Amino acid sequence: MVVYDYLVVGAGLFGATFAYEAAKQGKKVKVIEKRDHIAGNIYTKEIDGIQVHEYGAHIFHTSNEKIWQYVNQFAKFNRYTNSPVANYHGEIYNMPFNMNTFNKLWGVVTPAQAKQKIAQQVKDSGIDTKLARNVEEQAISLVGPDVYKKLVKGYTEKQWGKPATELPAFIIRRLPVRFTYDNNYFNDLYQGIPIGGYTQIIDKMLASDLIDVSVNTDFFAKKDYYINHFDRIVFTGMIDQFFDYRLGELEYRSLDFETEEVDTGNYQGVAVVNYTDAETPYTRIIEHKHFEFGKGNKHKTVITREYPKSWHRGDEPYYPVNNEANNRLYKKYQKLADQQANNVIFGGRLGQYRYYNMDQVLMAALQTTNRELK
Repeated sequence: MVVYDYLVVGAGLFGATFAYEAAKQGKKVKVIEKRDHIAGNIYTKEIDGIQVHEYGAHIFHTSNEKIWQYVNQFAKFNRYTNSPVANYHGEIYNMPFNMNTFNKLWGVVTPAQAKQKIAQQVKDSGIDTKLARNVEEQAISLVGPDVYKKLVKGYTEKQWGKPATELPAFIIRRLPVRFTYDNNYFNDLYQGIPIGGYTQIIDKMLASDLIDVSVNTDFFAKKDYYINHFDRIVFTGMIDQFFDYRLGELEYRSLDFETEEVDTGNYQGVAVVNYTDAETPYTRIIEHKHFEFGKGNKHKTVITREYPKSWHRGDEPYYPVNNEANNRLYKKYQKLADQQANNVIFGGRLGQYRYYNMDQVLMAALQTTNRELK
């Protein structure tokens, strides 16, 4: 019988990074994954030469040079720049909100004109910018009612499944507003998509002879066995599920993806289109071939419609709902973990109950391995 130093539950970015770093130090690692593939939510698969992001658009971006160098050892990245557009009842606006957006909305040409227009709209709204009680008031206090109604309200309400007047203001602490003609969504120094998709990154991380991987393997089907047979466990699933929800359920949002291949070479002319009206049931359409500048079948394309929904047990949890009540409950689970599962390391979006970008996942995983393996 093989003796392992670690069991890693989940073959996503956090789990794979931990396994890779542990194997580099001579540790024997068993990785189990409940899905039928590795790579978690960054999994990509090729369809007609097109790398399809199976679980939504993933654009790697960071200002951390060490993280950028780290991820580049596993794949060569292209120069893709995230420049989504918004579709509001057929009107097309550039994102993030910038001078192209403001020119389309109001015909303003200079930054001074745009700032004056927004300031006047905020003033006319009568909202106290320091005492916003909900998302609607917060957004209007930042960008005025025109931008809010066309580009924020419908999208946000679909994303969270509640009216904006019932959503806490902290959800939109700030909105990206730029008074330049720049459609680059991110401010980070480094940005791109791995040529050939993301799955190769995880594949290379898990390639060591010291790492054994089993897919289609559910930790909870044999939870007692794993806990009793492994001295150290890295768990990247839901922390509340690990403890059988004994303190109550944490809140998550889930997503449905509707992917189809279309008999056209270019469906929408850009990788991501956000549908910001309330009537369109999906939040966005992703056309995957644009992540690699049209690579793939010239006469076909693959699109994905993304439908947010409430999470219920049995659904895939995609991101946490970090309001005050959920954060308080998470801290209770953290305390429970310290008391009753001190041989378990909880990591990733679900294990640490926080929204992470990919670079943040890598940083958190590397910090964890440094503490654990020093």
